[in-house]
Amino acid sequence: MGRSTVVVPIICAMLAMGGRDLARAAEGPYESGLLRLSEVLGSLHFLRNLCGEKGDQWRGKMEELLAVENPDAARRARLIARFNHGYRSFEGSYSTCTPSATEAIRRYMKEGEQLSREISSRYGN
Repeated sequence: MGRSTVVVPIICAMLAMGGRDLARAAEGPYESGLLRLSEVLGSLHFLRNLCGEKGDQWRGKMEELLAVENPDAARRARLIARFNHGYRSFEGSYSTCTPSATEAIRRYMKEGEQLSREISSRYGN
């Protein structure tokens, strides 16, 4: 089982378990974690596609997060800006998959998994 098959269910579980309650508290204590998770998803979207994964899996996870959170316009813009920042950070640095890019993927997968678990366990139902 690859790391993406581990992280994706954790993100989905986090969204399913706590998303509705999280949406009620627009700027809850988990906000910094969600912003960072958005950035990680953007980074993974760029890097995983650069290194051979085809598709929009990570953008899809961001769309799921937005759907569950149902943020107001300003908060939605902040979350999307962080996703885009993560994407663009690597887009400006990498044009081919390198060992460094592969290591970044590994680290971001681990961080995304940790963030998802922490947010879910601390703030989910």
